[in-house]
Amino acid sequence: MTIERIATGQAPAAIGPYSQAVRFGRLLFTSGQIALTPAGDFAQGGIEAETRQVFANLQAILEAGGAAPGDVIKATVFLKDMDDFARVNALYAEFFGEHKPARSTVQVAALPRGARVEIELIASCSAE
Repeated sequence: MTIERIATGQAPAAIGPYSQAVRFGRLLFTSGQIALTPAGDFAQGGIEAETRQVFANLQAILEAGGAAPGDVIKATVFLKDMDDFARVNALYAEFFGEHKPARSTVQVAALPRGARVEIELIASCSAE
């Protein structure tokens, strides 16, 4: 099996030497997404606006890789401030609905571009 790079214009371009996602067999690994719009602007409006933009980016990347939120196996959430957990968690629940992938949530000292939230996913996809 080979590693396939996944990229879409519906999510922000990678801002470093990495891919938006890679697919290996039926597994799709997204890079962590922060609240950059596809045009590269930072979403304004606080933690809720940031989280909504992160999930919009992840939705686009999942689709480009042949997956959907219901195919996510594992999520990792990085928060600048654990006091934002409840608000991020509510939007997380909205994004996944009844689907409940495994998840880790950790507080970090800092995130790129001053972001307050970053999320990465691992999904199973139909494309191979």
